[in-house]
Parts: sequence; C-alpha cells; structure tokens
Amino acid sequence: MRRENLFDVSLVCAAVVVGRVCWCGEPLALPLSASFPMIWSLARNRRLAAAVAAGYFLAASRGLPQGVATFYRANLWPGLLLWLMASTGFVVVHAWAWTTRAGWRRAARYLGALVLMAIPPFGILGWAHPLVASGIVFPGWGWMGLMTMATGLAIMTTNLRPLAAVAMTGFWLWSVAHWRTPDFPTGWRGVDLTVGSSLGRRSDLGRQRDLVTTALAAGQTADDVVVLPESAIGFWTPMVERLWTSALRDSGLMILAGATVVNERGYDNVLVAISQAGGRIVYRERMPVPGSMWQPWLELGDGSGGARAQIFANPSFEIAGTRVAPLICYEQLIVWPVLQSMLQDPAAIVAVGNGWWTEGTSIVSIQRSSAIAWSLLFEKPLVLSFNM
Repeated sequence: MRRENLFDVSLVCAAVVVGRVCWCGEPLALPLSASFPMIWSLARNRRLAAAVAAGYFLAASRGLPQGVATFYRANLWPGLLLWLMASTGFVVVHAWAWTTRAGWRRAARYLGALVLMAIPPFGILGWAHPLVASGIVFPGWGWMGLMTMATGLAIMTTNLRPLAAVAMTGFWLWSVAHWRTPDFPTGWRGVDLTVGSSLGRRSDLGRQRDLVTTALAAGQTADDVVVLPESAIGFWTPMVERLWTSALRDSGLMILAGATVVNERGYDNVLVAISQAGGRIVYRERMPVPGSMWQPWLELGDGSGGARAQIFANPSFEIAGTRVAPLICYEQLIVWPVLQSMLQDPAAIVAVGNGWWTEGTSIVSIQRSSAIAWSLLFEKPLVLSFNM
C-alpha cells in the first residue's frame, strides 16, 4: 500500500514539474509538455488522473493569482480562487477521458481530451495545451505538424510511448540545433512600451501626443506599418481619430494599435488601423480574458460593462496589402483562435498585449513563446508588441 501511495504522489509531483518547467516562457521548453499524457495515462484510477491534471494545470498557470492580485490591487485570495476555478475545465475533461482500458482506447480518449480543450466551451480555459509545442518539434510542417504532434501525444498514452518519445525527442533536438527566431514581416515595426497600468486608462492629449511621437519614430520608411500594444490608444472616438490622422499627415505610415470601443452593452477590445486618410476598426477580440474582461453572466440580466466575446468572428483582416492573423493578449494562451486564423492562410501573425499586471510572473513570456511556436509551425512572420 505504501509503495502504491508513493507511486501516486510521484505521478502528481511529476505533473507539477512538467507544468512548471515547460510553461516557463522559454519556447524550447514547450515540448516537455509531451510527457504529460504519459504521466496521465499511468494513473491507477480516475481520481488520480484528475489529481495529475490539476497538478499540471495549476503549475503551468501559477502566475494567475499574483496577476489577478496586481490587476485588482487586492490580496492573493481572489486570484487563488480564480486559479482553482480556471483549472476545473481541464481537470474535468481529463478525468472524464481517463479509462481503465489501455491501448488504442485510452489513446482515443486522450485525443478527445485534446480536442475538447482546444475548442469552446472547454477551450475557453484551454491554457497549457501540449499542441502548442508543435511549432518547436515540427517547425514549418503546418497542419501536418499539428496532426503528427497530436498522434505522438496519443501514442504517449500507450505501451508504444518509448518509440514516440524517441521520435519526438529527435525532432526536438534537431529543432534546437537549427533554432531560429521567426521572421519579421518586411516593413512592419512592433513597438514595446513600458508605461505600466496607465496605458489604456490615461488617454489625455499629452499621452496621445507621446504615442504619436513614439509611432513616428518607430517608422523607418514611409510605407511602414507600426504596431502598438493592446489598449494603447484607449477609447476610440472621433476626436482621437482626428488627432491621429492629422499627426500622420504626409508621413505615409500606417498605425495598427489596440483600443477600446464602448457600446450600449459593454465594450469591444479592438485593433484599429490609422493612416492620414482616416481610421477604421479592423479586428474585434474574439476571446477577452474570462472573468476580468468577459463576463457572460451579465448578459443574463440587464447588466452591462463587460467586454464582448466575438468567439469565431473576424479571424483575419487585411492591412497595407497583407492578410494578418491577429492575437490579442489572452488569445495567445489558447488554441482555437490561431488555428481558426490559419484556416484563412494569412501572410503574418500580429500578437499584441498589455501585460503590466503580470509583473513578477511568466505570463507575458508564455504568451510570447506560444506566439513564436505557432509562427514557426506555420512559417508565418511574426510581429510582437507588448506594454509592461
């Protein structure tokens, strides 16, 4: 009995270590997540499988309590509660998928868990998804790499796991030996800012002028597209549009920036494209952060104020002759937004965020590494722009 208990504790500890190490913000560490299905499959019962899933997910999302506390200027308790609630979907799905039947049945059930955690509704909380590692193990393979990775993960739940582990390790080592960062689209400039929590909250004339100056300085040629972070402009209004179009007169630059559009039921987190000819909303965020931004329970009554989720709308848009796959903040942590965008074969990926509240955590690093992995998998140039 003691030996069995020790084995159970060892499995949970192993899952915690894997979640902690592979989701540290280093892209090359992502393939370690492929060991999670092996650990999960070794569980002796459904309760242990749930504990393994909880250990992995909680370790991978360990920055959430501190981030929530910083965002709301509160103690850790609200963040800890949200942390535990966020893990529920992952734990429930993997507890359901576990089965006493080994072999292809267990592999098929794990594939089902992979799919469920990649698409809504469970995919809304589908963080730390092992499929993100596809771009590191099989860079340039595209959809074939995604399917190969899924197959390898499923085999890791069977007795053939040594074969799958050796094969994926070999591809991983090849990727490490030939490591390269994603290409940058020609004529695109991603701007990182360090103005903290004031970005998006302070939108006075002085701040707008500072942003204009920063954007103009970032452009190197008249035809450049300068990308500013999520919420950079603040509230998108006719007055703000006039200020920017006037400032861009004769510059030839195109600005792609985050902003907020208020409506009668709440607000949209958007990207706007601005040039001397005017501005337009080109993207409305499909999946705002659940809880803090997206609050669907408000729609059940007369309440309002939360961010709207577009879910499957506008997966790509065209700007300056380039079709772009947009990923705003939280969308970089889950699977379906980027895969939906890739179905339209965009020419580049643009990932923006406003991560001032993540100070002291690895959340922004994980967002960046995820965006890098998807960029490498589909061989799409990548533009990053974050505020800290």
